[in-house]
Amino acid sequence: MTAFWCESAWLTGGLAKRVRLVVGNGLLREIQVDTDPDERDVILEGVTLPGMANAHSHAFHRALRGRVNGGGGNFWNWREQMYQIAAQLNPDTYLALARAVFAEMVLAGFTLVGEFHYVHHRPGGKKFGDPNAMSLAVRQAADEAGIRLTLLDTCYLEGGLNGGGHVELHPGQLRFSDGSVDAWAERMLARRPENDRVRLGAAIHSIRAVRREDLPKVVEAAAGMPLHVHLSEQPGENLACQMFYGCTPTELLDEAGALGHHVTGIHATHLTDRDIELLGGTGTGACFCPTTERDLADGIGPARALHDAGTPLSLGTDQHVVIDPYEELRGLEMHERLITNERDRFTSSELLHAASFNGYRALGWSDGGHLSKGALADFVTVRSDTVNTAGSTPEQIIYSCVASDVSTVVVGGDVVVRDGQHRLGDVGRLLGSSIERVISAAVGG
Repeated sequence: MTAFWCESAWLTGGLAKRVRLVVGNGLLREIQVDTDPDERDVILEGVTLPGMANAHSHAFHRALRGRVNGGGGNFWNWREQMYQIAAQLNPDTYLALARAVFAEMVLAGFTLVGEFHYVHHRPGGKKFGDPNAMSLAVRQAADEAGIRLTLLDTCYLEGGLNGGGHVELHPGQLRFSDGSVDAWAERMLARRPENDRVRLGAAIHSIRAVRREDLPKVVEAAAGMPLHVHLSEQPGENLACQMFYGCTPTELLDEAGALGHHVTGIHATHLTDRDIELLGGTGTGACFCPTTERDLADGIGPARALHDAGTPLSLGTDQHVVIDPYEELRGLEMHERLITNERDRFTSSELLHAASFNGYRALGWSDGGHLSKGALADFVTVRSDTVNTAGSTPEQIIYSCVASDVSTVVVGGDVVVRDGQHRLGDVGRLLGSSIERVISAAVGG
């Protein structure tokens, strides 16, 4: 047993002061409130929060940060630049890059990540000796970085969708495809997670990348697992779906049985009122990625309307233009303020719930993301005396803190970040060296 004494802690019932968290075998065995520290306790000054869940990540997109602005364009132009980076990945470079990116996440307070993984094969589509070599690299990266992982193995079969139907795979997409749903499912299930920090999930890349007749097959193969899908991120997707299938992407997923409590729609930006009713009525989750959605000029989704309809909201960093859970949760609120001219559209508890428990639930870990007896011992402490947080009340620290204010991160009872330092050492150096390997290859260096 190890005990952590917290100056303040956000428990399931709200903020409490002078809290002792007793940890054993990776779980919170006991929680004591209004108690004095013991000489053997690990002292956590500041505000201790439940571990944050990054419910939507593409680790390799981190190599694009600070390199793809200028020249105008939109999401579709950015996507071409993303393909250039994806083409340079192999199990070794992906391991190094993903390990550094996951370590950056832990430094920021993320204790769980959902990796929406579709870089399956060699460029051109030829398989590696082990068809799951790339996903194994992702798993190893998470293990070494000290973060929990749900590997969302993604079915990606078509090159896109327009008013005339689906199109062939772009050369840059060939390595994403297994060729058929059956081949995807066979490969996905051949390598089940091998430890208690990794769980397997599935994903439909989008209704652009999987045909109508194949959607129910993916749902069947993913039975019992979390199922994620990019949903209505762009108006062009909605228009193409309406022209070819005569319905919205949400309605198409509903027809295929691809909505429900185990399903999370990523972005859910451009929805009709009927879409919102379907998602909320089936308890389908929605993962918003505010920093990505504004960086890619995607738009602002109907977060409050979805919440009120019954959709659990979670958060992700997607392309990692920023890795900061507090920026994402504030983005959820601030985007609402921009389109409604009203403040406090979400309470602080609702925002924290989206960033922690709902994200854990969306990734198949409902035993985490909350500080209560019997839950996973995943938590993060934010300093209250930094230039960002000084003067903030503990109840409102999520409105002022940033990733660099994190002092301690505990995952499964293990201290992964101590005094603001990751156990791997200099994460900036790891990021720099791993990104340089990928970028050099992309430019022929």
